[in-house]
Amino acid sequence: MLAFLRAELVVCRECPRLVEYREAIGREKRKAYRDQEYWARPVPGFGDPDARVLILGLAPGAHGSNRTGRPFTGDASGNFMYPILHKAGLASQPSATHRDDGLLLTGCYITAVVRCAPPDNQPLPSELANCAGYLDREIAALRYVKVVVALGKIAFDGYLAHLVRTRVIARKTGYRFGHGLSYKMPNGVTLLASYHPSNQNTATGKLTAAMFEAIFRQAKAAAGIR
Repeated sequence: MLAFLRAELVVCRECPRLVEYREAIGREKRKAYRDQEYWARPVPGFGDPDARVLILGLAPGAHGSNRTGRPFTGDASGNFMYPILHKAGLASQPSATHRDDGLLLTGCYITAVVRCAPPDNQPLPSELANCAGYLDREIAALRYVKVVVALGKIAFDGYLAHLVRTRVIARKTGYRFGHGLSYKMPNGVTLLASYHPSNQNTATGKLTAAMFEAIFRQAKAAAGIR
C-alpha cells in the first residue's frame, strides 16, 4: 500500500502555488548545489513500514528535501535530527545527505502534513487540505504505530485534524501544543509534541539536542521499543 501511495503522490500537481514554487527552486537552485539535480516533486514518507513511532513534520525544505527527495535530508533540520535518532537507536547512521546514502530507520517512519516545499515554510489551509488524503492513507498503512511525534504546531494540528476526519475525536479543541506535552488518544496512540528542529529553533537554543533526545527516549518507551 505504501508503494502505491508513493507512486501516486510523487506525480501530484493538486496545488498550483506549490507546484510553481518547488519547480522554480529546482531550476534556479542554490549556488552550493548548482551541479545537483533537484527532486522538485512531492516528497514521500520514509522509514520502517512496521514502525511503532511516526515522526510527523511540516513540509519539505526548499533546498533540503525538495532537493534530495527524502524527508529531513540535506538540510540543517536533518543534520540536527538524524544524529539524535541514531543515538536513540532509531537510525542506522547519524548523517542523511541523499536518498542513496544507506540510511535506514528501525521502528520509526517519517512523513509530513504537506509534501511539497511551501514558500516561507507556510502552507495555505487549502494546501493542507489537499494533502490530507495522502496523510490519512499513509497512517492507515502504518498499522503498528503507537506514538506520533509531532514536530511543531502545524504538524500537531495536522494529526489532530486526521483524528477528526477519521472520527477518532470529535474536535481539535482541548489539546494544547507545547514541547514535551503528550496525550493518550482514544485510538490508543500517544501524541507527543516537540518543537520543530528548524535552524531557527536549534540555533537560538529554543530546542537543544538534550531536549530533542529526551523526546525520542520518551517516544520509544511509550511505543514499547527497547
